[in-house]
Amino acid sequence: MRTLRESAVLREAVSWGVALAWIAGVLFLLMALVGAPFGEALSAFLQNAFGGRRLSYLMATLSRAALIAGMAVSVMLSFRAGLFNIGGEGQLVAGGLVAALAALFLPGPPLFVLGASILAAMVAGAGWALLAGLLQLHLGVPLLVGSLLLNYPIRYIASYLVAHPFRDVQSGMVQSHLVPQATWLPYFPGTRLDIGILFIAAASLFAIIYSHFTLHGYHARMNGLSPAFARTVGLPVGKLTLQTLAMSGAIAGLVGAVAVFGVHHRYIDGMLVQPLYAWTGIIAVLLVGMIPWAVPLSGLFFAAIQTGAAGMERSAGVPKEIALVMQAVIILFVASRVSGALVASSERRAGGGEGA
Repeated sequence: MRTLRESAVLREAVSWGVALAWIAGVLFLLMALVGAPFGEALSAFLQNAFGGRRLSYLMATLSRAALIAGMAVSVMLSFRAGLFNIGGEGQLVAGGLVAALAALFLPGPPLFVLGASILAAMVAGAGWALLAGLLQLHLGVPLLVGSLLLNYPIRYIASYLVAHPFRDVQSGMVQSHLVPQATWLPYFPGTRLDIGILFIAAASLFAIIYSHFTLHGYHARMNGLSPAFARTVGLPVGKLTLQTLAMSGAIAGLVGAVAVFGVHHRYIDGMLVQPLYAWTGIIAVLLVGMIPWAVPLSGLFFAAIQTGAAGMERSAGVPKEIALVMQAVIILFVASRVSGALVASSERRAGGGEGA
């Protein structure tokens, strides 16, 4: 048993080594094509991802990493349960929109308004995710399809609301009015990093505890490994599906609220869609094999790529589109790992069937 485990670890290490060499090779080739000195570009990348005056660039990286990691945690909960919920973008938008509108119209002390708005955002995200689950359970619409398609109506609903009835006309932009300043999430002293990252850290800690130390998390993982077995042993698969989707959507809604109260202080049309937080979160969680403790690190990695690439363009004249190419290479690596796992799973099932 120990030998098999060691060989599996060795194979995993070799695959990661090959992938890193592949990514480094592609990056070096791209640098050569644009005529950029590799050392200067790398220095600019690291400086603009993790440096800056008073670590200002690091704070920007952490702020972006928090949103990516939050969406990755949201995706991880559903993926580990075998639920291919790729509607995180819609749940994120629902949460951000409801958070902004609730803060604008709820009366009461600022702390109450903030707490109620965040809770409303989580409920909105959970409700939008549950809608996809209900479509699957009662109408037979596959979750993969239903959750993806539900991204679009909420985007257009949000665009309409901030373009017409709730638009800040004087700003000249398609956006809502600013939420009350007293509800803004404060910055850490001496930085431009808001405490919203603590909400994401709490969500990540919850995901780790839930996945490894709770009975519900064990049942969800069992359903992800073998839905047929889960039904056979009497697990309430339908109820489990809805509960897991609600948790996943609630975390996505929380991320939307953090973006509103900590970063933008209003809802701006496209602010949660154009940065691709949800889709980058999916890549981040698949990159680390849905390991809960590694998800925040993966989110930090992708955030560093994006902020560092922007810095490379400013400092070394390297086009920031190189970062997109790097992400594409990583997606190919993730796709090869996922497809390899699916093939291996199919072979194991076929072998089991023949043995029976």
